[in-house]
Amino acid sequence: MNESKQSKLVVKLCVTAMMTALVFLSNYLRITMPIAVGGVTAFTLANILCALSGILVGPWWGFVAAGLGSALYDLTSPNYVAEAPITFFTKGMYGMVAGLVLYYVFVRLLKKEKDSYIPQLVSAICAAVAYMIVYTVKVFFYNGMVIEGYTTAVQCWAIVIAKLPSTLVNGALAIIFAPILGVALHKALKAAHLDRLLA
Repeated sequence: MNESKQSKLVVKLCVTAMMTALVFLSNYLRITMPIAVGGVTAFTLANILCALSGILVGPWWGFVAAGLGSALYDLTSPNYVAEAPITFFTKGMYGMVAGLVLYYVFVRLLKKEKDSYIPQLVSAICAAVAYMIVYTVKVFFYNGMVIEGYTTAVQCWAIVIAKLPSTLVNGALAIIFAPILGVALHKALKAAHLDRLLA
């Protein structure tokens, strides 16, 4: 491996580790509320950092940062510890989709700059929508059928609907703030001549 490839790998690992830590910490910035069915729901800022992971380091390292940071948080919380493996994949997918859309659709196919607002906004929207779909499936089957032991679709949909407000708010926050932070950070990285060492 030549020196430039080694440098790029080291920078990616460092940024991925930093994003993993930030995703983990951002999970503590939450308001947890009990709901009538299905235990608790939470309004959190973590989705912002999950989307930002993919925007900064690309889909595969973004998957690792978003998934690992979120799963590590779950392991520290009695409410979520059993869901840590599921969280690793669902939140990891958040970072992966943001990175795939930005780097493969906009940068490679459409030849757009990765520090442009619109490509990052579309990437954050796609990641939020994909996560909401996967999270809805997880809540329906895992929370409804496995945890609560419900046997009818109506009961499972009741949990999905109870968690819907926080899901929508969390997604909206990521759509609003991840591109703003992403553009600012990409411009800072470009000014420091570090942007080419990342995704």
